[in-house]
Amino acid sequence: MNIGFLCPGQASQKVGMGIDLYQKTDLGKKYFDIANEIMEKDIQKIIFEGPEQKLKETKFTQPAIYIVSVIIGKLLINKGIKPNCAAGHSLGEYTALTLANSFDFRTGLELVKIRANGMQEACKNNDGSMAAIIGLKDNEVKNICKSYTGGVVVAANFNSKNQVVISGEKDAIKNVIDIMLESGAIKAVELNVSGAFHSPLMGAAKNILAEKILSTEINDTDIPVYANVSSKPLVQASKIRLSLIDQLESPVLWHQTITNMIHDGVKLAIEVGPGRVLKGLSKRIDRSLNMTSIESHEEIINYQSVSYTHLRAHETRHDLVCRLLLE
Repeated sequence: MNIGFLCPGQASQKVGMGIDLYQKTDLGKKYFDIANEIMEKDIQKIIFEGPEQKLKETKFTQPAIYIVSVIIGKLLINKGIKPNCAAGHSLGEYTALTLANSFDFRTGLELVKIRANGMQEACKNNDGSMAAIIGLKDNEVKNICKSYTGGVVVAANFNSKNQVVISGEKDAIKNVIDIMLESGAIKAVELNVSGAFHSPLMGAAKNILAEKILSTEINDTDIPVYANVSSKPLVQASKIRLSLIDQLESPVLWHQTITNMIHDGVKLAIEVGPGRVLKGLSKRIDRSLNMTSIESHEEIINYQSVSYTHLRAHETRHDLVCRLLLE
């Protein structure tokens, strides 16, 4: 059975996530201790206790999700649940690359820290926003954004078919929302985010991150990792570097990624990290993909109670897979 790990991005965080991993596993405690050292702050206290508003700050949100997601992924791998490939939504791509051994946890968190700080600073310097557009096709949204001349606005996240997130200057977003609705969008809602992620307004953050990435040791991956910027699987370190640099200003091709993974033989996808966002998106992209989410120590233990060897011996039996692996 081909298994893909899907790693969540920003907005999947919640206060208290990962506390069971810290309390009940040696790996969890080790990684949280390393995280405090790298962050030069008691990041575990922010994650475990909040307040929520502080955890929502980009400079804390991104490292927090990365830390918890990597721990979950490593614990699954250590227990024999090994992916054939991986992908991550925006920030989640760093988790996917860590689990694919392109770089270790410490290196990944150092990159995420710089990325998060740079993005938060870019948000302060640019009055940006994002909005979800539902009911228009990808090309329709892209064309409307390209034709708008009143400010910066681009298609930023192709999350599922007929759901695209746009990103750009705040006033431009408000104006383009009206145009989208006039053009037949079922719904267009401005999102409660701190800035215009995956848009040209992230240019300063991209430059800072690029300098760090170019000086960081990055290895070829053990398994293919599907890149946000192309939706294609990458293995070579040189291509991974360029992809991570381009990612901050480029759209996340998420539904294209999931479609490509299925086409390449993925039968089961596991959302590795907090929340159920990617599971929900996957249902809207292609219901043929068996999908589950794991975000706690208990779920890891329960998942292991299923005989993985037995499932592999009967991987063509769709009913067995659904009964034992899906929530």
